[in-house]
Amino acid sequence: MSDIRQGRQDWSGRRVLVTGAEGFIGSTLVDLLVARGAEVRALVHYKPYAEKGFLAGYLGGGQVEMAAGDVRDAGRVHDVVADCDTVFHLAALIGIPYSYQAPEAYVQTNVTGTQNVAAACVRHGARLVHTSTSEVYGTAITAPITEQHPLQPQSPYSASKIGADMMALSYHHAFELPVTVVRPFNTYGPRQSARAVIPTILAQLHSGARQIKLGSLTPTRDFTFVTDTAEGFLAAARADRTLGEVINLGTGTEVSVGDLARALVTATGVDAEVVVDPSRLRPVGSEVQRLLSDNSRARELAGWTPEVGLAEGLRRTSDWVRDNLRLFAPGRYQV
Repeated sequence: MSDIRQGRQDWSGRRVLVTGAEGFIGSTLVDLLVARGAEVRALVHYKPYAEKGFLAGYLGGGQVEMAAGDVRDAGRVHDVVADCDTVFHLAALIGIPYSYQAPEAYVQTNVTGTQNVAAACVRHGARLVHTSTSEVYGTAITAPITEQHPLQPQSPYSASKIGADMMALSYHHAFELPVTVVRPFNTYGPRQSARAVIPTILAQLHSGARQIKLGSLTPTRDFTFVTDTAEGFLAAARADRTLGEVINLGTGTEVSVGDLARALVTATGVDAEVVVDPSRLRPVGSEVQRLLSDNSRARELAGWTPEVGLAEGLRRTSDWVRDNLRLFAPGRYQV
């Protein structure tokens, strides 16, 4: 795979903003941008104790400019977008279970926050790569899922992301904003929190649990390793054919949650059984039963294809969770 096809062009001299830069995918994207020479500004959520999470290694090094703020604050967003030529917008509230409890917060951060970012990009002439999610498709009506699949708001979270996607695209049509919507399927890998299924399983296994507690075991997902997802962002940002478009970032393969859990049990060598924990089940009408991507548009428009297979990705993730078990609370369900 050539560097051009995978979006690995030199980013030297490019001034880039990453919102949600402290997060799982955001911090991985920052690493790739720094490695390729970009001048990176990271919008991180303000915390009075000044902890910078996975970006802590950049403090004082001059490679990444840290900017505290909140995408709900339009004035602050305008400030941090200024003098950037590309904005990767990843900041969002993401936990599906919490969206049942606090839906208004999801609208404020995901929809209004995206509007603030899009408006700032128009004002300052920046290109925008906006982050969607495969959850907007809901349970697959047809599979594999293309970008033309109906959007189904099966949770307040997915509804807010549908709204955010439409807001970003509206700025392309109404104000000629150069925007691409990237729609990752289930991304996994080092740095992911226990909110997600793979680190949830691994944290329980590496802590010695003999029962692996999960929600429904029957849904299938299309799992993409985090560096492949981040490469998709970069490829989308450098391809003119992606402007005004939505592109899926997925592998085109699926595995059930139950089979995934059993594979991880085998891979770690732990003698454990998989059981359903009722507290982890989604409401019946909200559970997304099947997600399987069609990634042909990403290949055709941006030259992107995933490179890390599931077995290798799970091994890397398992090693990271084992070595960072202090970051997890395996006995507690994290919404």
